[in-house]
Amino acid sequence: MSLTNIRIVLVNPSHPGNIGAAARAMKAMGLESLTLVAPKIFPSEEAVARAAGAEDLLGRCRVCATLQEALASCHLAIGTSNRQRTIDWPMLEPGACAQRLVEGAAHGEVALVFGRERTGLTNAELDRCQFFTTIPTNPAFSSLNVAAAVQIMAYELMRARAEPAAPLQGSADSPPATLAEIQGYYQHLEEILIAIGFLDPENPRKLMRRLYRLFNRAGLEQREVNILRGILTAVGEGVPRRHS
Repeated sequence: MSLTNIRIVLVNPSHPGNIGAAARAMKAMGLESLTLVAPKIFPSEEAVARAAGAEDLLGRCRVCATLQEALASCHLAIGTSNRQRTIDWPMLEPGACAQRLVEGAAHGEVALVFGRERTGLTNAELDRCQFFTTIPTNPAFSSLNVAAAVQIMAYELMRARAEPAAPLQGSADSPPATLAEIQGYYQHLEEILIAIGFLDPENPRKLMRRLYRLFNRAGLEQREVNILRGILTAVGEGVPRRHS
């Protein structure tokens, strides 16, 4: 099975050498698609030197301004993190993460997202992922270079490729919703919840993050997103307009 639809995303990488090393790790394991979100330095001669034969991946690497842009066409994104969160996010161990990505790649574009070298992914960035995965490390020294993390997960993806793809929930005439479509729905939902007084924007109490978790578990299809947004539109039409 091809890994073409699996996108490796590096968020705000600060060291160009890590970009090159990540590209080399990817190519060795059969991965072809690299996306950078707001890299500090790129293009870079250091990145090319560290790529050591994977310069072609750097040459067609996509550079985006935001993570939202990088994930827009994907229907599944999994973030990497080694930090505990105040709201538990659905977690997959590395092997299960790779299997889920390979299964998803049989039905469209998917992404594995790596955070900054020092601070990883923010909660807001993790909100754009349906799951996260953690690479087990020595508790006394848990720091793992981002290129090394890419190498480990690329190996897991190569192993998972040999397994047959499981059927994806949904139907042929209604494919999985892309993350751009889902984010549009979340924005619409938040606007309506504020309009009807259910969500106080001054004191949101992590309501939206909990709703993200709920809908991420559902694995929404495009048709379902359209239905939900139609409901929100109908609700919005019934909300009295506020006069300034």
